[in-house]
Amino acid sequence: MGCDGRVSELLRRNLQPTLTYWSVFFSFGLCIAFLGPTLLDLRCQTHSSLPQISWVFFSQQLCLLLGSALGGIFKRTLAQSLWALFASTMAISLVFAVIPLCHDVKVLASVIALAGLAMGCIDTVANMQLVRIYHKDSAVFLQVLHFFVGFGALLSPLIADPFLSEANCFPANSTTNATSRSHASQVLSQQHAAAAQPWSNQTLPRPPLKPSTENVSYAFWIMALINLPVPLAVLFLLSKERLLTCPQRKPLLLSADELALETRPAEKEDTSSLAPKFQPHPGQEDLFCCQGKNFRGAPCSFFAIHITAALVLFMTDGMMGAYSAFVYSYAVEKPLSVGHKTAGYLPSLFWGFITLGRFISIPVSSKMRPATMVFINVVGVVVTFLLMLIFSYNVLFLFVGTASLGLFLSSTFPSMLAYTEDILQYKGCATTVLVTGAGIGEMVLQMLVGLVFQAQGSYSFLVCGVIFGCLAFIFYILLLFFHRIHPELSSVLTQDKPLGVENAESYQR
Repeated sequence: MGCDGRVSELLRRNLQPTLTYWSVFFSFGLCIAFLGPTLLDLRCQTHSSLPQISWVFFSQQLCLLLGSALGGIFKRTLAQSLWALFASTMAISLVFAVIPLCHDVKVLASVIALAGLAMGCIDTVANMQLVRIYHKDSAVFLQVLHFFVGFGALLSPLIADPFLSEANCFPANSTTNATSRSHASQVLSQQHAAAAQPWSNQTLPRPPLKPSTENVSYAFWIMALINLPVPLAVLFLLSKERLLTCPQRKPLLLSADELALETRPAEKEDTSSLAPKFQPHPGQEDLFCCQGKNFRGAPCSFFAIHITAALVLFMTDGMMGAYSAFVYSYAVEKPLSVGHKTAGYLPSLFWGFITLGRFISIPVSSKMRPATMVFINVVGVVVTFLLMLIFSYNVLFLFVGTASLGLFLSSTFPSMLAYTEDILQYKGCATTVLVTGAGIGEMVLQMLVGLVFQAQGSYSFLVCGVIFGCLAFIFYILLLFFHRIHPELSSVLTQDKPLGVENAESYQR
């Protein structure tokens, strides 16, 4: 009861910044799930083939990874963090508005790359700010944060669904070089001999494409408008924190001037919420703060925990991205041959149960340890994929398995982040490493599953899921082992544990 009262008091003290970071992750969710259901329409709009449109996925995931790493640069002050979030959320609205105007696949890939950069920055900065505000009490607030990702990811396919084209924009007399492929593979792999585009010798005729392009445009413009209040909320927080007018930043600052500003009491330094031992020395802070000179004497288990935790998220977040991107294509393939409209509900179902799982995790995380939650999630993912593989001919079980998979993957990231921060006894530094590992997983596994899916057929989709789930379980067992041998109160890595209320007060001055 006392713990719940303290958490409520912390939320009351930091209500506006917390709500702002939650809304920022709603933008992240809107942007993460729209590509799957709109894939065929975007192919029609850009007259592209499957290998060409795959670059759009790749550009988003690559720049999400880059944005996750670069987001660590903006963690030094509250002003830098909030301006980075404002720019990122505005960029997402701009991307949604511009996508309908992209009729070339290379232009579309460039625009989606900008969205990926913004998403990566949001991922790192918002997670890090919540950890710095709430420290040991951050688990519940991280669950809510990632609930908003699921909510946004659920909403974007539902917005797009009424505007998706039911007509096939590809001519029926097209040929394919793989006769064993099913109808969906033929749709995604048709080849034409004339008028090659720069990236491939595959083109599509323009005349039948116009209607679907016009229809799906409305979905993107609606999402742009829905997202617009989010940068305004960040701007309002900047105004409340008196960071909109910053005359001290107009002249060019030398390094000595920056140091003087950082030590000034009126400046809102995010590093003030860290334990004293972990405040970076001037000029020594780098992208991954665990690489600084102040961690030179850390034990091997310290680095092993970072690596194994990042590998768990590499697998689980990679599975989430790959499943969301390819479950539609898997469903319309043989042997299931689900109708296109029915298959379109699968991404929404997946993200809907991710949202439900994160909502359930909010009260559960206050009663259950993050380590236990991660264990349940990883085991549940492996069992679900195995059952889906066994009942791979059952359409009903595909929907049941999709819901179960969303439920088990839902709270893995926030629980793993909270667990790792608890082990390492310092706040915020592990966030960049874990977010970057998750971003690499989304990029690599999505591309890998796409290549295997195209080469080996639909059955390989579930086989990949089983393999990735087993690897995630192995990496998690290794993490538990390194936690067991890690010194709990290392003189190198910890000082007195800061209280949650003190951390919140340091955020507010």
